[in-house]
Amino acid sequence: MAWYNNLFNRSPKKSQPLRRRGYTAASGGRLFSDFYTTSTSADAEIKNNLRILRDRARDLARNDPYVNRYLNLMISNVVGHHGIKISSKARNDDGSLDMLANQKIESAFKEWSQKGNCTLNGRFSFLDCQKMFIEALARDGEVLVRHIKTNSNPFGYALQFLEADHLDEKLNDTNPKTGNKIKMGIEYDKNDKAIAYHLYKEHPYDQAYYNENKYIRIPASEIIHAYIPTRPEQRRGVTMIAPAMPNLKMLNGYLEAEIVAARVSASKMGFFTSPDGDGYVGEDYINEFSPIMNASAGTFEQLPAGMDFKAFDPTHPNSAFENFTTQVLRSIASGLNISYHALTNDLTSINYSSIRHGALEDRAMFQIYQQFVIEHFMKPIFYKWFDMAIASGMVSLPISKFDKFFNSITFIPRSWSWIDPLKEQQANVAGLSAGITTYADISAAYGRDPEELFEQHERESKLAEQYGIKTAFQPFGSKLPVEATINGDKDEQ
Repeated sequence: MAWYNNLFNRSPKKSQPLRRRGYTAASGGRLFSDFYTTSTSADAEIKNNLRILRDRARDLARNDPYVNRYLNLMISNVVGHHGIKISSKARNDDGSLDMLANQKIESAFKEWSQKGNCTLNGRFSFLDCQKMFIEALARDGEVLVRHIKTNSNPFGYALQFLEADHLDEKLNDTNPKTGNKIKMGIEYDKNDKAIAYHLYKEHPYDQAYYNENKYIRIPASEIIHAYIPTRPEQRRGVTMIAPAMPNLKMLNGYLEAEIVAARVSASKMGFFTSPDGDGYVGEDYINEFSPIMNASAGTFEQLPAGMDFKAFDPTHPNSAFENFTTQVLRSIASGLNISYHALTNDLTSINYSSIRHGALEDRAMFQIYQQFVIEHFMKPIFYKWFDMAIASGMVSLPISKFDKFFNSITFIPRSWSWIDPLKEQQANVAGLSAGITTYADISAAYGRDPEELFEQHERESKLAEQYGIKTAFQPFGSKLPVEATINGDKDEQ
């Protein structure tokens, strides 16, 4: 009976815990069967899609009002009407500002920045260059700028802007002389550092030069290749419009269909029908086939016997048109990293709190782009310019102190005034009084530096004395209380 005892006296097995995947998003099944993914490198994703994405982004920039608005917002907020300015703050050994050297640097750079000096073709100012840089970055995804040593201006240095098309993403080879790999037109050494760019000599889509186009090899030290990477090993830039591009295309098609339908609805009134198939003899014919009649106010017309009228009254745009387009535009705005009301100029449902919150988020993003422009465009250009300006004698400073003067340069981007200026000024004065804010902080918010602020006050004070005018407001050293200073009240003593 041992077998009987073993059969009925077995200890029960412990229940096994239900095994589940670590992430629900990685699960399979019918709900995720259409969630297709592939394992690819950043370059593999970009290589075959880069050109068509860039061409579609340019098409949208030419024809889509929202993309045009987005690019204008990038230009106006990242660059602004004055552009990103430089300010030299070199100091003497005793710690005082080296006023003479700072003035030489700033004046010389301002002269070079004028139209005719800063670009090789002489067609653009440096402000134009900043605008082209940020627009190309947003639209094309990457920017190519070449440093040129030239005799076309007294400084011996100029810029040459090249469209991203010059850099062939299909060029993937090995340099037979050095053994370096060439990936998407860029040559890299064994440390994966870019050492040269293989560019088309002429624009590849310029038909006059297409058949005879050849590559030219340019050292990486002469090229600014700027793009915003999303993966560490990414070598080329993708248009910033890409996430919103599908919805933009579909919205354009929908808007076109609704506009055409609305036009038809407003134009076509109805049809005449006859049970015996005889055509209606109206007042006139179009193309000798379609009978028409004129509709005048206050008139009636008798139809022939057996003729009936069928009204045609399509309702377009329909009642859901506004809500639908609003939701689509919100997704587009999210894909472009900008607020809905800024992209569409739609302020119908905006209050002070919401527009303030949206403006703060937009400005934070614009500040990120501003810093990108400074690091990847302004600094490399100023470094090259300053070196050539000293070498050419346009800035009479010792080359041995190059690092000292270069490291003293600060870049001041555009700033924004607050939605409620009075509250902003009150906060600034309170911050100065409490010692938690400085004049440099406040001036930087307005795109200036304290030196400019104090110089302007000094000039205006001397000008007032020259004309015998006593100003009602004294900004520094005033005995007015904070509240009176803000409200512009007179000193009561």
